[in-house]
Amino acid sequence: MSVPDYMQSAEDHQTVLVVVQPVGIVPEDQFFKIYKRIATVSQVSIRDSQRLLYIRYRHHYLPENNEWGDFQTHRKVVGLIAITTCGSAKEWSQTAERFHGQKEVYSSTLYDSRLLVFGLQGEIAEQQRTDVAFYPSFEDCSDVEKRVEDFVESIFIVLESKRLDRATDKSGDKIPLLCVPFEKKDFVGLDTDSRHYKKRCQGRMRKHVGDLCLQAGMLQDALVHYHMSVELLRGVNDFLWLGAALEGLCSASVIFHYPGGTAGKAPGRKLSMSQAADAGKRHRPGAQEVLIDPGALTANGISADTSTEIGRAKNCLSPEDIIEKYKEAISYYGKYKNAGVIELEACVKAVRVLAIQKRAREASDFLQNAVYINLGQLSEEEKIQRYSILSELYELIGFHRKSAFFKRVAAMQCVAPTIPEPGWRACYKLLLETLPGYSLSLDPKDFSKGTHRGWAAVQMRLLHELVYASRRMGNPGLSVRHLSFLLQTMLDFLSDQEKKEVTQSLENYTSKCPGGMEVITLPDGLKLPPVPFTKLPIVRSVKLLNLPVSLRPHKVKELLGHNMSTASPFIYSPIIMHNRGEERCKKIDFQWVQGDVCEVQLMVYNPMPYELRVENMGLLTSGVEFESLPAALSLPAESGLYPVTLVGAPRTAGNITVNGYHTSVFGVTSDCLLEGLPAVKTTGCLVEVIPSLPRLQLSTSLPRSVHPPQPMSKEELSSTVSVQLFNGETQQLTITLENIGSEDIETLELTSKIVTSKQSVSLLLHKVQNFYVRLKKEFASIYSFIQFLPNGISVTGLPISSPLRQVLKPRPENKPVSSEPGKAEYSHIKTLEAVLNFKYSGGAGKVEGYYRELSLGVHVDVEPSVFFTRVSTLPATSTRQCYLLLDIFNPTEHELTVCAKNNQDLVLHASECQRMAIQVDKFDFESLPQPDQETARFTNPKQLQEERQHAQGCQINSKLGICWSIISFQRLQRKASVEGVLNQLVLEHLQLAPLQWDVMVNEKPCDCDVIADCKVGEAVTLEVKLTNLSKNSVGPLALTVVPYQDYQNGVQNYDLEDAVTFIGSNTFYINTVKPKDSAVCVGALLFLYTGDFYLNIKFQDDSAGRELPLAWFTLPSVHIKALDVPLQAGA
Repeated sequence: MSVPDYMQSAEDHQTVLVVVQPVGIVPEDQFFKIYKRIATVSQVSIRDSQRLLYIRYRHHYLPENNEWGDFQTHRKVVGLIAITTCGSAKEWSQTAERFHGQKEVYSSTLYDSRLLVFGLQGEIAEQQRTDVAFYPSFEDCSDVEKRVEDFVESIFIVLESKRLDRATDKSGDKIPLLCVPFEKKDFVGLDTDSRHYKKRCQGRMRKHVGDLCLQAGMLQDALVHYHMSVELLRGVNDFLWLGAALEGLCSASVIFHYPGGTAGKAPGRKLSMSQAADAGKRHRPGAQEVLIDPGALTANGISADTSTEIGRAKNCLSPEDIIEKYKEAISYYGKYKNAGVIELEACVKAVRVLAIQKRAREASDFLQNAVYINLGQLSEEEKIQRYSILSELYELIGFHRKSAFFKRVAAMQCVAPTIPEPGWRACYKLLLETLPGYSLSLDPKDFSKGTHRGWAAVQMRLLHELVYASRRMGNPGLSVRHLSFLLQTMLDFLSDQEKKEVTQSLENYTSKCPGGMEVITLPDGLKLPPVPFTKLPIVRSVKLLNLPVSLRPHKVKELLGHNMSTASPFIYSPIIMHNRGEERCKKIDFQWVQGDVCEVQLMVYNPMPYELRVENMGLLTSGVEFESLPAALSLPAESGLYPVTLVGAPRTAGNITVNGYHTSVFGVTSDCLLEGLPAVKTTGCLVEVIPSLPRLQLSTSLPRSVHPPQPMSKEELSSTVSVQLFNGETQQLTITLENIGSEDIETLELTSKIVTSKQSVSLLLHKVQNFYVRLKKEFASIYSFIQFLPNGISVTGLPISSPLRQVLKPRPENKPVSSEPGKAEYSHIKTLEAVLNFKYSGGAGKVEGYYRELSLGVHVDVEPSVFFTRVSTLPATSTRQCYLLLDIFNPTEHELTVCAKNNQDLVLHASECQRMAIQVDKFDFESLPQPDQETARFTNPKQLQEERQHAQGCQINSKLGICWSIISFQRLQRKASVEGVLNQLVLEHLQLAPLQWDVMVNEKPCDCDVIADCKVGEAVTLEVKLTNLSKNSVGPLALTVVPYQDYQNGVQNYDLEDAVTFIGSNTFYINTVKPKDSAVCVGALLFLYTGDFYLNIKFQDDSAGRELPLAWFTLPSVHIKALDVPLQAGA
């Protein structure tokens, strides 16, 4: 016997073997359909008996195995069921002959046989025969099972008769010697009358009777016979049959202890009455082998009645003893080279028993012994079967990795070089079955949880074999899937060279069959899940980015208030352990806009030792319709964290969730979901998409800042322009707005503010009023800025002026004028900043209450130009004029010129200070516009004073017209202002008094340097006119005229009583002069001598509560030159 039956189990010893075979040409599917129906009759309850007969069916059985039927009766073919088709009566005779020939093969052991004929009808089919059953077709055969039961009962009758026949041999009869095939030649010529020979015959026959009893359902009888056989055969050292007797004893005990069976392939067996009675007594740990009474044996060792032994003791082995007897039996089998199959099957049976007993380590010893049993030259198919069964048995006892090892050996045996047509499909199928044993699964999700399980080197070898097998099967898609799985799950264990080789192989495969995310279903129903490349590249974090500052939507405050009306004023933040899923579902506190490009930033890492090319990388989203704009990137070798920005545009409004990203690497398309990547950090993946809004683009005539300065304000700016100006210089700025979106701009609002308002210097931007304009996308959406000037409208742009007011303190009066200031004191560059905001809206977003803001920052660096270090005044000859003295310092590194109206240019070298004197008419500050009473009442007096001084300074600047220019620069003249250095005293000196005094001599005005001529001895009329331009009444007043002479050497002579006499009084009286009125007083005086005389008109105030400044009552001095009267001729 060379072919073992690896499906053998201990309970098979109580079965009878029935072979079911086709005769002639029978369709395979129809044959196995009938075979399965026959196999359902696996146990039959014998009528008029409490016993069960168990049947084991085989559709293929080697005749040489049948020769071992005497050694173990369950190996003997006792029944034959032939299945055939017969279409006509002519074919019947040929069919009958074939059936007869089939019976001849097993004729030596056959108890009974049946022939099932399908398709024959007519007279022959109507014949009543016990050994033949006729059926019209394979479908019309309802009583097949009944026929088989009758057939089994006939087998039982023969079996029972043989048992009784062997058990009741007469004492005088000679017991034949039962032999196995290879023993027959060894027993030729032996002495058959020796005691040793007779005991051998008795022992083997007793063992044979035990087998028959076990098959016939007499378990206790079988146990007794096995015990007696063991005693007999042990005494004659008949080790082969002693092993068989011990194995029979073990099998009977296993059947008693484990009525459900040990093979695990059949449903629980029905218990006979005797088995049921003893069911509660099994598993007796102290059960011993029975001591048989020699008196129970007859002369030839066979007792007709075994009831005495049954009654004396229970002969069943304990579970522990079963294994010991199995070991002993196997050791005896091992002494015979030709008993290798028997030894191997015994090992398999013992393992199945140990598996039920959960004694895995002892079971592995039996299996290890089975591995080394030599069965001679086995075919490749037999080797595959052997390794597969070993794998199943190791799996049965829980040795999963050992099971996977033998399964893999069986797989490799399927494609051995000696096989003409390698079975790559069988190899692939077996390799798949080894995966659990090596802690491998084909689902990459199992490798993203916790640490790696299993031996990575073995797993990689197995995956490589799967790739090769699938390629040899002609299925490149499978190769791509397994190679992708290898690269994804084993990346950390691959060397640099292995990574390169695997990726090259993958690229070769994908060039023929690109990899995707579809589920691959194998023919046996196994589904291979997709393998996304989450490690190529590795993503560390995902961050949804807000829109650029200029595109961010804002909610109208009124609508925002309505939405927040139901919010609770209480804030309570308990400590809650959020998981990753909750973080990803958290809604982000900014919005995206429908139709606008949105960005998601990924921090990625390339673990490969060479450059990684990632193609078609985009976003996976849900919630709204989203147009992803794929990107292609190339990551350097082991790049470290590398930022990658993926973009797309939502096409509808709603809530959008970023679920992950998709890539194409090495020809494999991957959909990587964030929920399967617990290590990825994210601040949230849910964001609201609001309806579409217009998009406004801003361009300026000035260049944008390459390096924007520090934040100009707390708010972020869309763009910033920078310009560098000298103090007093003006730069024109033109702003162009263009609607580049798909929605109409329905409203546009402009506001401006000075950021550096707290400084004493400020950026002078002409005030721009809020305005609204409609921009349509159908026509050119370019709009030039309108500039609002105090004196009109200009369309040239927005002027930016550097500050004109100074921040320098006036020089102390006691400081010498010649002390030149240091350059560092005035060389500080000041930074001025302003912000222009454009608020606009339109389209569906406006309906929902959203708008956008576009902000432009204006950054001006102001360099100093000219400084007025000191300002003072000197009186002029006219009371309505004065001299303004300016000390001007040049802090620049350039030579510049300073000029004023009606004045010569002053050239200043670098760091030079000079004085400029400008004769100016005094200013009528009373004509400046005054705040109304309502405004004055609610305004701070200090602020009113500052505004008044500012208006006065502006008027002075406009009259002076001081300008400067750098000679080396081809630029227009810049303005300079003295406003910042004007003090109250200077302003008083520059102010035109509201009381205007006009002095006339001989009806001619006398002011400034005018010299009035008169003749000695002639009366000179003096007229003084007072015009009251103030808001208050003035007077009464008294004016006294005092004549004097100035010798131009610092001596003035007031004692002129002999030279000048007044006609009338030298004192003039003026009554009260109301506002806008005037008063005139007239007098006369007489000069007695020639010479230059001066009249000093002094003011005497008769009002006790005068509140007007003294300067208002300053009258001009009068210069009169008295000449001699020419002598008349003939006098």
